Amino acid sequence: MMNLSKPSYNLISLVTMILSGKVIKTNYFKWICITTGCIFPVLLLAQKPSVVGRERISINDNWRFMRYQGDPDTLIYDEWPAIADRNDNKVADTKASESGVTVSSARSLKKWILPTANDFIKDPAARHLRPKGNPGENFPFVQNDFNDTNWEPVTLPHDWAIKGPFYKEADAVVGGGMGRLPVQGVAWYRRKINIPAADKGKSIYLDIDGAMSYAMVWINGKLAGGWPYGYNSFRIDLTPYVRPGGNNQLAIRLDNPPNSSRWYPGAGIYRNVWLVKINPVHLAHWGSFIKTKNSTAAAATVDLALNIANKSTKPEQIEVRTDVFLQNDLFRPAGSKIVSFPISVVTVNARANVVTHNEVSIKNPSLWEPLPKQKNSMYVAVTRLFQKGKLIDTYETPFGIRSVNFDPEKGLIVNGKAIRIQGVNQHHDLGALGAAFNTRAAERQLELLKDMGCNAIRFAHNPPAPELLALTDRMGFLVIDEVFDCWEKGKTPLDFHLIFKDWHEADIRSFIRRDRNHPSVIAWSFGNEVGEQYTGAAGAAVAKKLYSIVKDEDSTRPATASMNYAKPDMPFPEVMDLLSLNYQGEGIRDAPAYAHLKGIKTSPLYPAFHKKFPEKMIFSSETASALSTRGTYIFPVTNAISAPVSDSAGGDPENGFVSAYDLYTAQFGASPDKVFAAQDHNPYVAGEFVWSGWDYLGEPTPYYSARSSYSGIIDLAGFKKDGFYLYQARWRPELPMVHLLPHWTWSGHEGQTIPVHVFTSGDEAELFLNGRSLGRKKKGPFEYRLRWDNVTYQPGTLKVIAYKNGKQWATETIRTAGAAAKLTLKADRVRIHADDNDLCFITVTILDKNGDLVADAQNKIHFEISGPGAIVATDNGNPADLEAFPSKVRKALSGQALAIVKGNRKGTITIKASADGLTTSEIKILAQ
Repeated sequence: MMNLSKPSYNLISLVTMILSGKVIKTNYFKWICITTGCIFPVLLLAQKPSVVGRERISINDNWRFMRYQGDPDTLIYDEWPAIADRNDNKVADTKASESGVTVSSARSLKKWILPTANDFIKDPAARHLRPKGNPGENFPFVQNDFNDTNWEPVTLPHDWAIKGPFYKEADAVVGGGMGRLPVQGVAWYRRKINIPAADKGKSIYLDIDGAMSYAMVWINGKLAGGWPYGYNSFRIDLTPYVRPGGNNQLAIRLDNPPNSSRWYPGAGIYRNVWLVKINPVHLAHWGSFIKTKNSTAAAATVDLALNIANKSTKPEQIEVRTDVFLQNDLFRPAGSKIVSFPISVVTVNARANVVTHNEVSIKNPSLWEPLPKQKNSMYVAVTRLFQKGKLIDTYETPFGIRSVNFDPEKGLIVNGKAIRIQGVNQHHDLGALGAAFNTRAAERQLELLKDMGCNAIRFAHNPPAPELLALTDRMGFLVIDEVFDCWEKGKTPLDFHLIFKDWHEADIRSFIRRDRNHPSVIAWSFGNEVGEQYTGAAGAAVAKKLYSIVKDEDSTRPATASMNYAKPDMPFPEVMDLLSLNYQGEGIRDAPAYAHLKGIKTSPLYPAFHKKFPEKMIFSSETASALSTRGTYIFPVTNAISAPVSDSAGGDPENGFVSAYDLYTAQFGASPDKVFAAQDHNPYVAGEFVWSGWDYLGEPTPYYSARSSYSGIIDLAGFKKDGFYLYQARWRPELPMVHLLPHWTWSGHEGQTIPVHVFTSGDEAELFLNGRSLGRKKKGPFEYRLRWDNVTYQPGTLKVIAYKNGKQWATETIRTAGAAAKLTLKADRVRIHADDNDLCFITVTILDKNGDLVADAQNKIHFEISGPGAIVATDNGNPADLEAFPSKVRKALSGQALAIVKGNRKGTITIKASADGLTTSEIKILAQ
C-alpha cells in the first residue's frame, strides 16, 4: 500500500500508480478528483497492467531513435510516384483529384506487410499470404547485437518533428500546409523487451496505438509485420519470432513522405505502445462488442458479442462467463455484480475464431448522459474464459447504457431528450507538444471547450488516440468518429489514396472494433470532402462499398461522409444515413463579399436537402472557418455580416495577423453570425461542428508563411479568442456573461473610429465610454452580436451593462492600459506528478502598474526553471511565430505567452519569467 498521508495527487499521479500496479485507497482517490477536477479513466479494457491470464505492459520507455539526415536505407514499403506539383498552398476545399499509384519493385516489402491486415479482411479468399523469405534480415539495425548507444534515447509517445526548427524559406521541403516542421524522412526506433522463460507457449503481441507512418516491425531480425496508415492502432503478432528466456530486439522503421498530408501529421511513434502476453486461447484483439437496446430508466437490454481466438494447434472447449459491474472511481468493477450473462460453452477449432452472442436485461440502469447534464455512469463487463476448469483469460469491457435517435425534425435525441449539437472539429496535434499524445494536454483542451458550452467533438479527419475517447466518455462529449480524409482520389501527391485499395477494409474494420464500445461515439464518418463527390454514380458506388463495411461492423450507429460539394440531386448523399454537410447549409461563397472568388459556389442548401431527404437528420459537420489572431484588430471593420479575409480587408500581411472581430473567414467559410442565422432559419438542423475548436499546426490560411491555422476559437497556446465568448453566449444562454471587444489601449488612435462589439447571453446592452452612455441596443431577429461601429476613441474606461428580459444580467469593464510594468504567472495546477509525463500550463501576462492587461504588449519573455522539472515548450498562440517550440525565449502576443512544464523528480519547481524593463515574476509548482 502506498503512503498517501499527504494526498496531493492528480490525474497523472493516478494513471502512473495504476499502471505500475500500485493500489490506492478510494477515499484518497475521491480527494484527488475533488481537488484537481481530473476525471480521466486510464484503465479501459486491458490498459490495466495485468488481470488473470493476461498482461498488458507499457513499453514506452528505453527506446533509441535515429532519423536519417541523408539518403535513407532501401527497406521501403513501396515505390512512391514522382511528385509533379509540390505546392501545398491550396484552398482547403480544392477538388481532390490526385490519382498517383505506387509501383511495386523488387525492393518493396509490401507483400510481407499486407498479411498484418488479415484479421480485418472478411473474405478469406482476399486475405494475404506471406511470401517466403525475410527481407532486411541482414540489415544492421534489426540485429540484436547492433550498437545503438549513439542513437538518441527517447520515451514514447514521441514526435521527432515538433522541436523544429521551422522551415522559413518559401520553397521549403515542408511548407505551411504541413506546418513547416521536419516531419519528412525515414527513422528507426529500437528497444529490447524481456520475455521470461515462463512465457513460453503464450501468445505475444505488440500493440501500437499510432505510428506516423508506414510502420514496419522487426523482432530478433525477423520482419513481423506493419501498418501503413499513420492514424490507426494496430497489433503485430510477435509469437513466432520471440525467444522466451531473455531479451528480444525490437526494431521499427517509419517512413513519413513529404506532401502526404494537408495538415501537420506529426512524426514518429506518437502514441502509446504495449506488450501483450496471453494464453493461446483468448479474447481476440478488440474482441468484445456490447450493444444496448431498448434503453430506458426502467430497463435496458445488453447484447454481448465475443470473438474468441484459438492460436493453438488443436481444438479447445471453452466455458465463457461474463459478469456486469458498475465502474468505480478507480475505473474498476465496483461492488457486487449487477447481472451475469448466461454461461456459454463453445468449441474453438485450431487456428480459428468463434463469435458468441448473449443477451441480458439490466433493471433501472444508470444511463450515460452527455453534456450539459453529464451523468456519465459507466459499466464494465468482465469476461472470463475457462479451459478444463482453469481460468485462462480475463477481459474487461467498459461501456455505457444510453439510447440515441436521429430525428429529421427534432434532431439528436439522447435518452428521450433533444440535445442540440454544439460541436467543434479537432485535429490530433496538441499545439507546442505536437502529435505526441499527452493525457493532460488533451484533457485541458476538452475542459476549455466545455467551458464554452461545447458538447460534441468531430475528430477530423482520422481516428483519435484511444485515451481521448476515454476522456470524451467521462466528460460527456458526443463524438463523430472519423477515419478517412480521402479515398481513391487524393488531396496531396503522397497521401492515403496511394494505399487505399489495399488497406481501406482493414483500416475501417480495425477503427470501428477499437472504438465501438465507447458510449460517447454516436456516429461513424468514413470520409471527409472526398473527390468521389464529383464523379456521380461512380463515386457513390465507392461510398456504398465503404458504407457496407461500416454497417457490417456496427449496425447500431449511423454511417455518413461529409459533403462540401455533393448536392441533393446527386447519388452520393443517397448512401448516407445522416446528411453531414460542410459549409453547404449556410452557403459557400454566396454572399456579396465573396462574389469575386473562384471555387465552389453554393447557395444555402439546408431546405433543399431537407426536402429531398425528409427522412434523414441533417447536421453541419463543418461550419464557419472564421479566421483570427487572438487580440489583434485591424481597421476599418467590414459592415457585412461575413466577409473573406484579404490583405486589404481584415488581414495584415506584414505581421501575418487576421482581425479578431470574428467576421473574416476563409474563402469557403462564413462568420458565426451567418451560420447561427442559417441554422435558426431551419430549426430541423440538429446542430453544428465549428471549424475549428482549437488552432492546429499546418494549413495556415490565409498566410502560408505561417506555421499553424487561424480558424480556432481557442488559439494554439490555449488562450481564448474573442470568438470564444460569441459561442459561449449562444451555447450557454443560462450563463450571465458579456464580453467587450476590442481592447481599449490605442495610443495614436485618439479621435479615430474604433468599432466596439458586444457578445452576450443577454438580449440587450448599454455601452458607456468614460461614464457617458453611447446608447442601449437590443438584439434583433437573427442577430447575435451588438455593434457600436462608430465609437470615437478616447483613452479611459469602456463599460458595458447587459440585460435580459429587462433586468441587469452581466457587466464588463476594460480600461486603457499604461506602459508595461510587470509580469504575472498563473498555473492551471500547482501540483503535478513527478513522472516526466504530467504537465503544468503556465500563463504569463504583461500588466501595467495598476494591474491592467497591456493588450498590445509584445515584449520578449525569458523563462527560467530550477528544481526537479523542465520547460517542455513555450508558445504565444501567434500562427506566424516561427520561433522553435522548445525555446525558453518567447515574444508575447497581445500581452500573453505560455510555458509548458513537466516534473521529473519529487520536489518544488520554480518557474521564473523576466523581460527587459519589467518586474520579474515567479511561481512554484510541487512535483510529487
